[in-house]
Amino acid sequence: MITKMVNMVVVADNHQIKTAAKIVKNGGLIIYPTETVYGLGCDPYNLEAVKKVFKVKGRTNKPLPILVSNLKKAMEISYFTDEALKLAKKFWPGPLTLILKRKNSAPSFLGGDPKLIGVRVPNHPVTLKLVKLCGGFLVGTSANLSGKKPPITAYEAVEQLGSKVDLILDGGKTSIGLSSTVLDLSTKKPKILREGPITKEEISSLLGKQVL
Repeated sequence: MITKMVNMVVVADNHQIKTAAKIVKNGGLIIYPTETVYGLGCDPYNLEAVKKVFKVKGRTNKPLPILVSNLKKAMEISYFTDEALKLAKKFWPGPLTLILKRKNSAPSFLGGDPKLIGVRVPNHPVTLKLVKLCGGFLVGTSANLSGKKPPITAYEAVEQLGSKVDLILDGGKTSIGLSSTVLDLSTKKPKILREGPITKEEISSLLGKQVL
């Protein structure tokens, strides 16, 4: 089994990125590098694939964020406030996930509050190319079992989820090694749900007010 899992790990070159995108389009699951941690991805519009992600992670209803290829794609599935736009222009591509009110065009089931959606433009060449080839949207949850440490190398991902996915793209050790900052902008007072590489102070300074 270990040998089988290792054989699923491929160098994230152009050919293998295209292969990974085909797997996603066909309803499969992949693991891929980002600048933060390794991600577990599928087509967010494929309900059965999304259900598999929840099962693989051992997660119940904690929401799955979406990686998008650019700001325009993010605006296709979520409502951007002036604050959201200001933050996106400053910190995207980068390690900031914004929780916004979802549009009807967004994937129908991602767990959590069905009225909200988390979006992020990653700052990694492999990830951006992959997301574009997947149509601009890709589930962007970390490639770990629920409650376990998010992996920062392909082989750390193999140890946790290797036998449960179709392909693992190895892009080397992640540059940041820390999950993205998650900021909820769905209410009047912005609130950090998870502090990561982008700090509360940086966000408060940009918005000109204290975030929770």
